[in-house]
Amino acid sequence: MRIALDAMGSDLGAAEMVAGAWQAVTESDLEVTLFGDEKILAPLVSAYSGPGARRLSIVPTTEVVGMAESPIEAVRRKRDSSIVVAFEHLKLRKVAAVVSAGNSGATMAAAVRSLGRLPGISRPGIASVFPTLKKPVVMMDVGANVDCRPKHLFQFGVMAASFSTVILGIDRPRVGVLSIGEEQGKGNSLVKKTDDLFRRSSLNYIGNIEGGDTFKGDVDVIVCDGFVGNVCLKISEGLAEALTGLLRIEINKSLWAKIGYLFARSAFISFKKRIDYADYGGAPLLGLNGTGIVCHGRSNAKAIKNAIFVAGELVQNKVNDRILELLPDDETLPAEEVAGDDDSLSGAG
Repeated sequence: MRIALDAMGSDLGAAEMVAGAWQAVTESDLEVTLFGDEKILAPLVSAYSGPGARRLSIVPTTEVVGMAESPIEAVRRKRDSSIVVAFEHLKLRKVAAVVSAGNSGATMAAAVRSLGRLPGISRPGIASVFPTLKKPVVMMDVGANVDCRPKHLFQFGVMAASFSTVILGIDRPRVGVLSIGEEQGKGNSLVKKTDDLFRRSSLNYIGNIEGGDTFKGDVDVIVCDGFVGNVCLKISEGLAEALTGLLRIEINKSLWAKIGYLFARSAFISFKKRIDYADYGGAPLLGLNGTGIVCHGRSNAKAIKNAIFVAGELVQNKVNDRILELLPDDETLPAEEVAGDDDSLSGAG
């Protein structure tokens, strides 16, 4: 299986992308094609040697979509950018999936432009995996669609549940809608109407959940719009970094604290591993007629390697087929949720 990697546009540079690709090909039987400036990539690739070297290749491109650029405009204008060409290769089935740590909005825009949506899906979205006290939870959407209708949130639940089953191995994952209270009827009109759609479905729906329940591990899938999800994601990342920093400050305050750290070092290492985004790879773009993975802009080689592995698993386990199996026919939805749907991307941030 050949995975495309957009090697340009990440915060850490092409060297980290190539290192992640090298780790992936040496630890699996996957092949990786790097898309980007050949003058930059060729020397980086040639620095590696061994059996995995023949499974690394380069497709040269001349343009890069920057993090600050308008996603849709950049994709339209920069036709030879690494992310656009990578998804064109996926459209032509020259690769099985695309992984990128560049502009996430541009990644989504390029994916939709080249691949289109799965039948029955109005809005593709970004799913993210969070660590909890028990087992990982999938949240969707975390940034692609900031303005949603109930039908969109319901489809996010279907897609995230499929991902949870196929990748995390959770049979009949418990699905909850993020709201301001657990009681039925709490929340805004979007949440209330979404609740009704889930109750009509065959999903293992448990109702509303509050923000404080996110990390308890009592739910497997959390559904929300991209505005709320992106805020949750950024707060969680910031909190993890703040907690690590506060622990470091407190440990350095006294000799006894430093001695205590030596005895508890293994516990701290385990804690850091559990909250390390690199272990989860990247966030899948679900709902596309193909497979794409968005990585954190600061993704290191380990995160890129794991994102490539996740992409391979999504393809091998046919997660898109699972999504289509769980989608209800439009006849089972209220008339207002079928007619007049806006299929345009509303966020991609």
